[in-house]
Amino acid sequence: MHFLSLFASLQGSVQQHDLMEVLELNEKTRLYGLVLTPNEVQQLLVARTQVLSSYGRVELSIEITKDLIELFSASPFLEQEDYLDTLNDLHEVFYCLKNETEDKISDRMLLQMMKERYEEDCGGSMDLLKSRLEEYAEQFRRDLPSWEEGEEDEWKLNL
Repeated sequence: MHFLSLFASLQGSVQQHDLMEVLELNEKTRLYGLVLTPNEVQQLLVARTQVLSSYGRVELSIEITKDLIELFSASPFLEQEDYLDTLNDLHEVFYCLKNETEDKISDRMLLQMMKERYEEDCGGSMDLLKSRLEEYAEQFRRDLPSWEEGEEDEWKLNL
């Protein structure tokens, strides 16, 4: 029983650490009029865990969450009132696409592609982004047999 209480204590420490790391990003995002409250960060982390679970994925760090926040906070299409919902949707899109492309595309490239599509092709529309990236994933899977490891920089979205 002592082991279980120690594990629960460590898990609580990790969750508190993750919460603080995300809250620290408010210093950067505040410049764009975007701030998450501690309660919203908690909701974000719970939603992230649910998304990971739904896709059968495990992430030991919150680097993707932090990258999404830092990358998308500068978007002129992101508004405070939709900030949390958009971040939750971006988690969903990211991990869905990671699964659909069988982890063949690096996190950095996928994040950059999502940001470019969100701003340039989709005008900040999350529904349109999801649709475009579903088309991308379908095309990627069709071309996967001929796609070789290490060519991800050459594999471009042709929609």
